[in-house]
Amino acid sequence: MKNRRKRGGLSGGDVVVSWRRFFRFVSLFVFSFVLFSALFIFLGKIRPVVRSSVNAVLRGSVPAVKVVTIHEAVEFPDQTLIFLKYPPYSRLFTKEDLFCVFSDVNDSSKLFKELPFAVETDEHGRQIVRCSAVPRGNTVSLAVSRWMVDDNNLQVGLTHRWDWLLYDAVIDDDNSTVVFVKGLNLRPGKVADVSRYECVYGWDFTKPKLLLRAQVISAAQEIVRCKTPLTVLDGPRKAQSQPVKVSVRIKGSGMLPSVAHPIKRLGRVKDTKTFETCVCTMTQNAANVLREWVMYHAGIGVQRWFIYDNNSDDDIVSEIKNLENRGYNISRHFWPWIKTQEAGFANCAIRAKSDCDWVAFIDVDEFFYIPSGQTLTDVIRNHTTTPSSSGEIGEIRTPCHSFGPSGLSDPPRGGVTAAYTCRMALPERHKSIIRPESLNATLINVVHHFHLKEGFAFADVDKGMMVINHYKYQVWEIFKEKFKRRVATYVADWQNEENVGSKDRAPGLGTRPVEPSDWAERFCEVRDIGLRDWVLDNFRDRKTQRLVWEREARRVEDEVTVQMGSWADKRIGRKRKKQLKAQ
Repeated sequence: MKNRRKRGGLSGGDVVVSWRRFFRFVSLFVFSFVLFSALFIFLGKIRPVVRSSVNAVLRGSVPAVKVVTIHEAVEFPDQTLIFLKYPPYSRLFTKEDLFCVFSDVNDSSKLFKELPFAVETDEHGRQIVRCSAVPRGNTVSLAVSRWMVDDNNLQVGLTHRWDWLLYDAVIDDDNSTVVFVKGLNLRPGKVADVSRYECVYGWDFTKPKLLLRAQVISAAQEIVRCKTPLTVLDGPRKAQSQPVKVSVRIKGSGMLPSVAHPIKRLGRVKDTKTFETCVCTMTQNAANVLREWVMYHAGIGVQRWFIYDNNSDDDIVSEIKNLENRGYNISRHFWPWIKTQEAGFANCAIRAKSDCDWVAFIDVDEFFYIPSGQTLTDVIRNHTTTPSSSGEIGEIRTPCHSFGPSGLSDPPRGGVTAAYTCRMALPERHKSIIRPESLNATLINVVHHFHLKEGFAFADVDKGMMVINHYKYQVWEIFKEKFKRRVATYVADWQNEENVGSKDRAPGLGTRPVEPSDWAERFCEVRDIGLRDWVLDNFRDRKTQRLVWEREARRVEDEVTVQMGSWADKRIGRKRKKQLKAQ
């Protein structure tokens, strides 16, 4: 029996097994396993059909097949934003699903791919892919990894310049539309002639007969306030309708391109608000410092934080999520628009108006210091309970002290407040805490303060009552990042040969990020340990002797180091004992 084999069975009898049948059974089992696994993976990752239909979008026609498309793109000096448009109820792509593909315009076979910096979702639910800047002589498209072929990439069609664009819009509590725009080139702090402009609303700006035109109420800096048409306020008739866009037309020059859909904020201003004291900031790559900044200010009475993320590529998203899970009322708002700090602060003032009595506008390297131990809310109340002769208080201005490296050469492990103790003698400028209802309709601000309505005034806080410790000149490793780009609109970047003597620059540093040999000792005129001591008294864990915001990983690292040190001591001790015995 060539293909048979005999074995003793459990009952003691003989069982004959066919190898041919055995191999057939195994083959069928393997084939079935592979087939069902493939079906499971395919069904689990099934996506909507992907095609490029930019022309169809621009013509206003609806594709026969519901597809994912690239709606439009915006080019920046160091990145490209690509706006995706999805069919209703589609599952969104993740960063791992997409590749940015750069192709030579003269030879399509020459291309390279890279993962995007990030994939963001804005408040309209639009997905925004952040790719690198497009190299000269190249085009950019998107490929979906794992299942899309290169010939079917999503092609980028309609592309805008970042500095000639209406980039954001919000409907304020008075039903006017506040739009944020690059390209008008209005003078800082000045109100412009509104007769030169008109606001335009529509679903397709290529069809002039279908556009709604509206009056401009005010125009200043990068902010235009429009009278919103009732059709826009009522919203789309169908829940799945495309949201309306808004733009600004310069009379005699034409209309600016726009990526902005007006967002209606929830409700009017409440008589009693949820939070007394809030903070707003605009930042980039602040994941390592955010915890200290939030926890410290929570300890002096801040209840709500608005983080405008200006193109971070660190772990700030997970850090904010971590703080949120710890019970802090904090939110992140993706704000990719560069050189727009004033506009971002105005946007935040509108956002906070319905929930916050007072909003402080400070950076993540700035900390309120109240020597008396009062809360920030206490200080605000003390300065606002009695109206001034100039009117009701709508803004509180706090002086800032600029701290230097304080002799350090490496970033401090426990944070800035307990490490930097040497500063300049005289305060530099001030930062503001504002009551949102008191702001002028133009929303003019110069980062440090806002313009107020008639009937409102500001109050200066005495530096003996409260100051801001501005850890401006930190160790060189941290400070040199300031040379990349300044966020303020009307402040020159530090590498530009412009306004070199400005207070916004580091005195005597110039325009190149080259570390001076005496950097660690600079900007040290007064030793100031007030906030350091207060932090150590109030934020140090009595058991571990560590500050509450120190990361667990650092604690474990220190414990390991200490343990290794004790092991080394023991080894040296044993070695020494052996030497003594040998003697």
